[in-house]
Amino acid sequence: MNPCAVLILPGWQNSGPLHWQSRWEAAHGFQRVEQHDWLRPLRGDWTARLEEVLLGLDEPAVLVAHSLGCLLVAAWAAHSRNTHLVKGALLVAPGDVEREALRPVLASWSPVPLQRLPFASVLVGSRNDPYCSAERARQFADAWGSRWVDAGERGHLNADSALGDWPEGLALLQTLRTHHPAAAPASIF
Repeated sequence: MNPCAVLILPGWQNSGPLHWQSRWEAAHGFQRVEQHDWLRPLRGDWTARLEEVLLGLDEPAVLVAHSLGCLLVAAWAAHSRNTHLVKGALLVAPGDVEREALRPVLASWSPVPLQRLPFASVLVGSRNDPYCSAERARQFADAWGSRWVDAGERGHLNADSALGDWPEGLALLQTLRTHHPAAAPASIF
């Protein structure tokens, strides 16, 4: 793979040890962006932390986001003057913070930024994700200019989805690291 940093961006409540993000971090040495408060995430705090980590890198980064981490990428990109520090983003199972059940808990995350991302991106969504419908995930992909990948019926694409080391996701990451997101298949499951 081409030299670039890979930053892991977990969602709300972080990613546990069996989550594919944690497995990738352990197996490949990717860097997790640690947030101050995983249980009560504030969009401003999380975007400031991502900016801080990116400014401390010596190489461009590819972001690997799950759930609320996907919205972090969109929020950060909508406001940062340093988007050139990101080569691409793998966005997996975005959460829809505008759903009634999530809105009160994640109030600072609404509205969802819908500006086109200024770097290559691939969005992987599931047809039966309990936190975001496939239609809404496709709307995010279209708005963000992301290549859409249909994961089939795999839930929230987390540890409960039994993805293990998720080699299909690693293949998508490879397309972003070599900057060929168009080579990503439309369905990987």
